[in-house]
Amino acid sequence: MIVKIFKGVWFLSLLATLAIFMYVYASLPESILVWEGEVSQSISRDGLFYSIVALLAIFNTLIFIISRLYSDKNEYFRAWFFGLVTFFNLFLVVALQFLNLYNSQERFDYESIGSIIYGSISLVVLWSSLWPSYYLLQRITRKDPATNAIQN
Repeated sequence: MIVKIFKGVWFLSLLATLAIFMYVYASLPESILVWEGEVSQSISRDGLFYSIVALLAIFNTLIFIISRLYSDKNEYFRAWFFGLVTFFNLFLVVALQFLNLYNSQERFDYESIGSIIYGSISLVVLWSSLWPSYYLLQRITRKDPATNAIQN
């Protein structure tokens, strides 16, 4: 049941990411400023489009590969992986919205959006550390009958 819930949330996040990506792509200039300082870094609009499409394709295709490999074996791992890709899609939405805002000619305090960007990154990092922690805890607390027989 939990896998179906996470699968639905992942699918909605994929649709939302694609919709926001198309909206942002339509409003971006031909040369997108990524870094401004002594040496400015920019990327072409087409380069951003293909790199985002490649990232979306790679990470969201991994869902189908993991679902095939772990079809009925480990339901919690599949649910965790759906959540991980969902948080990655959320990070892409935040990054795309920031690039859109940064390249618009509006005046904005860019320091205040840093917490949102770092928050989305920390969600991805936190979620990615949950499964290894859970798995390690299960391995430590699981009682193995073979070791109990030796101790008795």
